[in-house]
Amino acid sequence: MTWAHWRMSAATAEIDGMSSTGRIDGPPSKPAAGAPPRPTPMAERVLAPDLARGMMLLLIALAHVPWFLYDAPVGTIMLHPVDGNLADRIAQALTLTVVDARTHTMFGFLFAYGIGQLYARRMSRGTSPEQARRLLRRRHLWMLVFGAVHAALLWQGDIIGMYGLIGLVMVPLFFGRSDRTLRIWAGVLLALGALAVIATTITAMAVTGGSAPVAADVQRISIAEPGYLLSAAIRFPMWLAQLVSGLITLALPTGFLLGVLAARHRILEEPSRHLPLLRRVAVLGIAAGWLTGAALALQHVGVLGLPSAAALSALHFYTGIFAGVGYAALFGLIAHRITARGTRELLPVRALVALGRRSLSGYLTQSLVFGPFLAAWGLGLGAHLSSWQAALVALATWLLTVVAAFLMDRAGVRGPAETLLRRLTYR
Repeated sequence: MTWAHWRMSAATAEIDGMSSTGRIDGPPSKPAAGAPPRPTPMAERVLAPDLARGMMLLLIALAHVPWFLYDAPVGTIMLHPVDGNLADRIAQALTLTVVDARTHTMFGFLFAYGIGQLYARRMSRGTSPEQARRLLRRRHLWMLVFGAVHAALLWQGDIIGMYGLIGLVMVPLFFGRSDRTLRIWAGVLLALGALAVIATTITAMAVTGGSAPVAADVQRISIAEPGYLLSAAIRFPMWLAQLVSGLITLALPTGFLLGVLAARHRILEEPSRHLPLLRRVAVLGIAAGWLTGAALALQHVGVLGLPSAAALSALHFYTGIFAGVGYAALFGLIAHRITARGTRELLPVRALVALGRRSLSGYLTQSLVFGPFLAAWGLGLGAHLSSWQAALVALATWLLTVVAAFLMDRAGVRGPAETLLRRLTYR
């Protein structure tokens, strides 16, 4: 997978199992004999994950939209244009620092957290491990199908299918393992990632220049293609390649293991019991990510003059693991503060939570706007936008999904994509 792919940081499907009721080690509450598994009621969902997903969908929109500036020449860093006015440079720098290669790890963490809660809840209700794993396997298979359809129709950077694949691989390997085993494997993956950064740095010192602009142009071929059917023929194979490479790059598997560990200890359900840990993770993780992101942004705008951006890009991607988990911890702290102050019913909180509960629908809505309006096979408006204008489009699209989700929440209506996934999963 190219570094450019990770700037899209795509969204995860809405996570079942974010229940705030019952401890994992509490007495089981068994359902009636033969009763099918039921999805989690909305009233029982934990605040922090939904709040985080609702806000992070804005960052996902900001990460995606530069892909659609398909006529703009790009430099050696991601897909950001090489030129622009002051407003464009500010938009590019903020995206590189805060967004690129950060949110995908946070969503991977939350994805695993939800799986852990779903599995624990089934166990507490008397479901056998085989039945619970069968339910998860069916859900992840359908996520893979969702991703394939999404990629074929609209967006080559789909990550729904990638999360489904990671669930299919990681659940059989690591569910039921001890905390010690999960910690060891998370450490192994982090060590391998550090070795990859070192190897990239050595290679960059030996070979100057690079082919990042060519790679970026390849990533945008399907967006720049004016024929829809041909764009789909280009788009789908690229998604298949990225689907497999998502496992190889190790960032999402690492976030998955950390999310499972956090779910076992109910860190987001009971943040008051883990405040020192959440503060350390939030401060250190976000600081590591933003420092390397800021350095990469300075390189992009010409303030730093390194001979090659490859080594810095590799470090930027690696620290995105820590920043993504730091974001999740930050929203755990924010949720704790909201709950302590009794402000959960404030309009902004309710609106963000409503979108977080419908994150799959919100994510797909972004593709429904960006593809037909910005891509060359649609109206082609992306060829006429600069970086700051594209950022405004991303913001407006996100606000549209916030309003729609809030209205649906008031009407008691689930997101259409979430409803379909639940029906297919729970039958």
